[in-house]
Amino acid sequence: MPRYPWSDGPEYVTQCPIQPGGKFSQKIIFSSEEGTLWWHAHSDWSRATVHGAIIIYPKKGTSYPFPKPHAEVPILLGEWWKKDIMEVLTEFVQNGGDPQISDAFTINGQPGDLYPCSKPETFKLLVDYGKMYLLRIINVDMQDILFFSIAKHQITVVGTDASYTKPLARDYIAISPGQTIDVLLEANQSPDHYYMAARAYSSAKGVEYDNTTTTAVVQYNGNYTPSPPSLPFLPDYNDTNASVNFTGSLRSLANKDHPVDVPTNITTPLIFTVSMNTFPCPLNRTCKGPNGTMLAASVNNISFVNPKIDVLEAYYYQINGVFGTRFPSFPPYVFNFTAEYLSLLLELPNRWTEVKVLDYDSVVELVFQGTNLVAGTDHPIHLHGYSFYVVGWGFGNFNKDKDPLGYNLVDPPLQNTIAVPKNGWTTIRFKAHNPGVWLMHCHIERHLTWGMDMVFIVKNGPSPEVQLLPPPPDMPPC
Repeated sequence: MPRYPWSDGPEYVTQCPIQPGGKFSQKIIFSSEEGTLWWHAHSDWSRATVHGAIIIYPKKGTSYPFPKPHAEVPILLGEWWKKDIMEVLTEFVQNGGDPQISDAFTINGQPGDLYPCSKPETFKLLVDYGKMYLLRIINVDMQDILFFSIAKHQITVVGTDASYTKPLARDYIAISPGQTIDVLLEANQSPDHYYMAARAYSSAKGVEYDNTTTTAVVQYNGNYTPSPPSLPFLPDYNDTNASVNFTGSLRSLANKDHPVDVPTNITTPLIFTVSMNTFPCPLNRTCKGPNGTMLAASVNNISFVNPKIDVLEAYYYQINGVFGTRFPSFPPYVFNFTAEYLSLLLELPNRWTEVKVLDYDSVVELVFQGTNLVAGTDHPIHLHGYSFYVVGWGFGNFNKDKDPLGYNLVDPPLQNTIAVPKNGWTTIRFKAHNPGVWLMHCHIERHLTWGMDMVFIVKNGPSPEVQLLPPPPDMPPC
């Protein structure tokens, strides 16, 4: 969305919500993306069902950097509740605890034939022996990183977040909410029926999660008597190493046709803690958070509060009093972030509407530091308006002297969503060349609801072609 955040979508960040009966024309501008992206609602929890795939093909006259597949198939990994999703949202916001867990995960809208209600409509991928298939996998679920695999078949990763990668053959993938991964499936097994399956990776101790498995069927064409399909190998629900070892193995293609441009001369170093937190329970209320508190979340100890009008319009029209510009570049409190036992006093964040202002063309290195406050867990962080290079990650507390020595500055993956590992850190780099207002947030939806988001304002460049474009005439009213 170069220079055009007006259609980016997050409520009270780039626009006010589209009102019932209202209309708003989305203008989508692509830049260098090639592969699979997706679109979704960005108001309350509507994205549970309001979402879809975006497929960007190679330019005319060019081709994929891998053998052309026989067919391409979107695979959307979703989540389903028996209860109305807005009731789920309202209940946990009011009681301060965790939301009700989902009743099922889904593959292309169906839980699969392990569920009686879904057995007749289970998604089936029909394949011909010896053919290659491109699966465009999107994790559209609300709450969980998912493990995904196909029985008796390896899959080869060739892209993520609309950027090509070096081919990576694996028995399974770990895919974060908000992330896309393109894989090649070669139909090279005996003609039969084979399950593809997905289930949650959930690393937080003592936190309830949906422990069901969703399935679809890879069905070979031909005349044969099928065997009952068996489930593929999937790592255990709390196998952190399985998750990070997959994610940490991704590499950019980094060749002549798809070069990398990893920033090296850093002008803006940032360190952001991403934490679970608690607030005291309001008077005359019963709260279901730890020790009767209300659960919260924060970035650098700030639990973001949505303003009454969107940040973008306030910035563009210079409306005072909507947001502050004092978002800290570094954690306001320094402690052993990943210690097993931490003071309860550290759990209380500030409720503010602060943004971080970046100069145009500044070169940013941003270290996300996970903490063990309340419950250490993984945080899939997504940045709007940019793709970024993931140059490093590790467990424990980031060491500014030692850890950068291990950065990958040769072929790091170019992504827009990256999971910060439980009680660990991840470093990204990007060049602030896209002026406007851009949200950064955890893509686990309850964490976003609790305040794990912040806003970058990237200043205009020196000439009109590198400045924010004007708004459309039909912006939703606030």
